[in-house]
Amino acid sequence: MLKYIIRRLIQTIPVVIGVTILVFSLMHLIPGDPAQIIAGESAPPKQVEQLREKLGLNDPLHIQYFTYMGNILKGDLGQSIRSSRPVLDEIKHRFWITVELAIYSTILSVFLGLIAGIVSAVRHYTVSDVTLMIIALFGLSMPNFWLGLMLIKYFAIDLSLVPPSGWGTWQQTILPVITLGTAGAAIIARMTRASMLEVITQDYIRTARAKGVSERVVIYRHALKNALIPVVTVVGLEFGALLGGTVITESVFAINGMGRLIIESIRARDFPIVQGTVLILSLLFVLVNLAVDISYRYLNKRIDLN
Repeated sequence: MLKYIIRRLIQTIPVVIGVTILVFSLMHLIPGDPAQIIAGESAPPKQVEQLREKLGLNDPLHIQYFTYMGNILKGDLGQSIRSSRPVLDEIKHRFWITVELAIYSTILSVFLGLIAGIVSAVRHYTVSDVTLMIIALFGLSMPNFWLGLMLIKYFAIDLSLVPPSGWGTWQQTILPVITLGTAGAAIIARMTRASMLEVITQDYIRTARAKGVSERVVIYRHALKNALIPVVTVVGLEFGALLGGTVITESVFAINGMGRLIIESIRARDFPIVQGTVLILSLLFVLVNLAVDISYRYLNKRIDLN
């Protein structure tokens, strides 16, 4: 197991390098001069040129990139062009907000998705199955921004049950988590149903029933455990997607997370912030995938990761 983890961590190095090259190149292809934006449209050309020299923007792109990578190896992600503060300080607070939002949304998705998927599989081709799958399809089809606005209108404005925006109290987490968790729950429900239907037709399930094992034990101890491997894969991908895909939801609910930070930084041509956030999210996504792969071994002892 340890050898596998070390090997996977080594394999992440080219991925991270590729991400940094891609983001670095794309950010510099965006029209606009960061020095001009910082100095202001009416700033004299001499002042803009001095600012460009100070920020290292006059160096060739490959020199800027190697300088950036050298700083990363030292644990320095640079300074924000807008605030002149270290990138890590700018990211730190917002990072944990986005992580909390992603974790809570994933927990809700797994809870609702597993229940709906198991019920649909056990009662397949019944009214319950069809109803749950229609609801799942509806949840999968709804745009996040529309659902978020509808939740704000009815529960925050009309009924005044929860705050319409912000992050910090448990009341403020309800609407954003529901907004983000709905689509994930729908995907997990459909995957759980498909996986369960495949497992419950296996010979060992029929054997367990023939031995007189209760249906509850058959479903939850034998069938569900073996059906969870593809579901865990989906959960890992959903969590990773939530880390980088909360931009719309954070904007709707005025949450100062990583998503809003990236959008604000792109508009301001704040290259170090954008590069730092994407790098951290990429590393976290890789670690989530590694955790998913390791979980396979605990779900099925026959899987050899070495």
